[in-house]
Amino acid sequence: MRLVKLIANLGYGSRKEIQTAIRHGWVTDRDGNTLKADSKTAHEDILFDDEPLDPAVGMVLLLNKPLGYTCSVKDQGKLVYDLLPDRYRLRKPVLSTIGRLDKATSGALLFTDDGTFLHRVISPKAEVPKIYEATLDRPLNGSEAALFASGEMMLENEHKPLKPAELEVIDDTHVRLTLHEGRYHQVRRMFAAAGNHVETLHRAAFGPLTLGDLPEGEWRLLTAEEVASLG
Repeated sequence: MRLVKLIANLGYGSRKEIQTAIRHGWVTDRDGNTLKADSKTAHEDILFDDEPLDPAVGMVLLLNKPLGYTCSVKDQGKLVYDLLPDRYRLRKPVLSTIGRLDKATSGALLFTDDGTFLHRVISPKAEVPKIYEATLDRPLNGSEAALFASGEMMLENEHKPLKPAELEVIDDTHVRLTLHEGRYHQVRRMFAAAGNHVETLHRAAFGPLTLGDLPEGEWRLLTAEEVASLG
């Protein structure tokens, strides 16, 4: 791929803008040599304005999503993409969320520009576990764990039962729930069907990945090993 197209596809600017950057000497290699439009240099050795280029296609990142942000590039209000570098919105292929968290849910949210990887991870066959921590409006009645684990629970307006889910009780209004699928507003709908209401919801883990010490609103790139762990 020609250098201009490579850098433009990473969102650093239009092809015309990248051509201008190259003419001004803003694109160099790690040894400080100015690159030309037809230069053939390894991706990891290219610097733009003295900074290494963002990763090539196949990038996966983890965001600790705060409350109040929407998983969209077009909606009004605060968007999860506002928490990432502006150029990430312009990457080609596009950088998409792997599944979604609604505005009232915080926690682990993944992004990738690898469509094949995205569909593999969200496929129902993958059954990648997601762990949620919830605060409930009223105390548990004691039947929820068996109901969620039964594999027979039906949600309103659906015709296929939910896959078994594991409920861990922290106390009578605080729980940890592990899902192996991702239906629309699933945690909230499960507790509503059990006669309760979710007040706060936080995704603590996506597969083997936890947020660790990643601050709210911050993000980090996943390592190759972490990406492989997701399947």
